[in-house]
Amino acid sequence: MECSYCNELKSRNYGNFIFQTDYWIVFLAPNQSNIGTCVVALKRHYGNLAGLKSEEWVDFGEIVQKLESALKKAFNTSIFNWESLMNADYLQKQPDPHVHWHFIPRYNHKIQFNDLIFEDPDFGHMKSRPIRKIPDNIREKIIEKIKNNFY
Repeated sequence: MECSYCNELKSRNYGNFIFQTDYWIVFLAPNQSNIGTCVVALKRHYGNLAGLKSEEWVDFGEIVQKLESALKKAFNTSIFNWESLMNADYLQKQPDPHVHWHFIPRYNHKIQFNDLIFEDPDFGHMKSRPIRKIPDNIREKIIEKIKNNFY
């Protein structure tokens, strides 16, 4: 039985697909409270970080460099937060976590992108942000801008 996360990854329904490597798949996250927020998910089903293979860690490190560099160039990101949160999975009767990372760019300034203003009022603190959905055409433009700033 596959976890719901695996099914979402296979169908690419989680968010907007950006790119993938041999071991990871990267999506623009549904919540864009902070412009450029992404999810980086392990392509194989596995439930904890301790069991990642060395080649998966190396590949993940390359993704970190690629995403951070691209977001810095694209939106002048101030800092980057990386979180591996699998808490929600444990709300289920039979938890079956899937390793994934939340990549959250943080900004000490306003970002204007296609007539939308993005602000990070809690810069310097880690507080939950309200979900901000943006139109599909803007999501695609954000992805394009990220990709245009890869190395």
